[in-house]
Amino acid sequence: MAQGQPIFILPEGTNRSVGRDAQRNNILAGKVLAETVRTTLGPKGMDKMLVDGLGDIVVTNDGVTILKEMDIEHPAAKMLVEVAKTQEDEVGDGTTTAVIIAGELLKKSESLLDSDIHPTIIAMGYRKAAEKAQEILDDIAIESVDGDTLKKVAITAMTGKGTEAAREPLAQLIVDAVQKVEEDGIVDADNIKIEKKDGAVVEESSLVEGVIIDKEKVHPGMPSSLKNAKIALVNTPLEVKETEVDAEIRITDPAQMQAFIEQEEKMVKDMVNKISDSGANVLFAQKGIDDLAQHYLSKAGILAVRRVKKSDIEKLARATGANVISNLDDLTADDLGEAGIVEERKISGEDMIFVEECSAAKSVTLFVRGSTKHIVDEIVRAIEDAIGVVAATVEDDKVVAGGGAPEISVAKKLKDYAESISGREQLAVNAFAEALEIVPKTLAENAGLDSIDCLVDLRAAHENSCYMGLDVFTGKVTDMKEAGVIEPKRVKKQAIQSASEAAEMILRIDDVIASNSSAPADMEGMDPGMGGMPPMM
Repeated sequence: MAQGQPIFILPEGTNRSVGRDAQRNNILAGKVLAETVRTTLGPKGMDKMLVDGLGDIVVTNDGVTILKEMDIEHPAAKMLVEVAKTQEDEVGDGTTTAVIIAGELLKKSESLLDSDIHPTIIAMGYRKAAEKAQEILDDIAIESVDGDTLKKVAITAMTGKGTEAAREPLAQLIVDAVQKVEEDGIVDADNIKIEKKDGAVVEESSLVEGVIIDKEKVHPGMPSSLKNAKIALVNTPLEVKETEVDAEIRITDPAQMQAFIEQEEKMVKDMVNKISDSGANVLFAQKGIDDLAQHYLSKAGILAVRRVKKSDIEKLARATGANVISNLDDLTADDLGEAGIVEERKISGEDMIFVEECSAAKSVTLFVRGSTKHIVDEIVRAIEDAIGVVAATVEDDKVVAGGGAPEISVAKKLKDYAESISGREQLAVNAFAEALEIVPKTLAENAGLDSIDCLVDLRAAHENSCYMGLDVFTGKVTDMKEAGVIEPKRVKKQAIQSASEAAEMILRIDDVIASNSSAPADMEGMDPGMGGMPPMM
């Protein structure tokens, strides 16, 4: 039978890669992305300097920050960026680990594809291995977590992230902050505000049992410091309201004009009186405070701050116990919050309002210092990671050893598990086990050690204990539980899960159709099955 006329269904300029070509391109993209962040892993990982189009500089070794700042085009690579973002959202740390495991899973799948193993078989094998890995993690997890363990978890998360000098004091601040905001075993990290200012050493960072607002009082005549403060939180403007509709007032007599102005003044004065009558001596307004209201507030001895962010108002409410008021007529003494001291202080040439000594604070502030802007930014990223892992540890009450120990342990038991599986999926499970060993291997490489020797020593040590990991400072295999290098189980669980799912998804793609209006014109007439598709005719 004669071949029929081909039907052209895609618009001009569409790029298409199919079959093995599509798989190879996607795998290559994943491998390249993993290689990019791989050198940042571990205590001896290096940093990346990222410069955007405006010339702004970010210096970091935080995996998700690097991937967010990079302008990534390849669709498969973008899927690995999603892995890092999910890891960041769920746990806060382990983003680099998740990406390099995903990259290594793709790399291992390449040799399986070359052996004519179907991508679906590989994906199924990976899924089985990921499920088994979760069971193994449960078996090797350490339970019953105390304050000392939480501190070790925070120190492990911050090691090698620019906070080296002040890891211990910062770790203690983070543990204290998390324990303050914990409610019924749940930690909402949003209740820990991080305020940063350069111009001082990192050791001067502190924990405030309350909230720091990066604003100044609205009038110089207001008090700068108030003890036993009664705090009102208002999300309505303290100014004369504009009419909803266009209105015109005809004034025929100067006395009418004077009466009109006096009435406006009286309205503003009444607003201020309602605040002072409630007993408040501190006011945080989410919206504006006009000049006249500032004057009256100053005369009443009330410290007022305007245009405070909604998120800060919510944190103030949790810290002081105040209710946020939308209508001043409803403001009573019961709506006020309390703080031991509210004070305006000058930090590095800028005024900030400190609301401290809140007796039942369920919202706290970590005040982070550093010598320069870039250093402070990197310290904040390290602290955010540490808060995430301490919160995860508090919620799950389970940790695992660090230093590559859980990956070696899971890999070892997965290889045993592979022997119980018949068919080609066994090869995929074995490949998954080998891929996990990329973590200790990378830790060794980044520390300048021989990765093969380290892997052999780790495997041998795991015959006796599942807590044996690589101490990158001495180059020796050490009991990580004894050394205090521990991480939350959730970090490893999430990293393995999301890396596996991303690798499975990428492996199942055998056709990439990308619309590109600037595609070369010589694609016209190409065979649809040979990587291109001709224009619609």
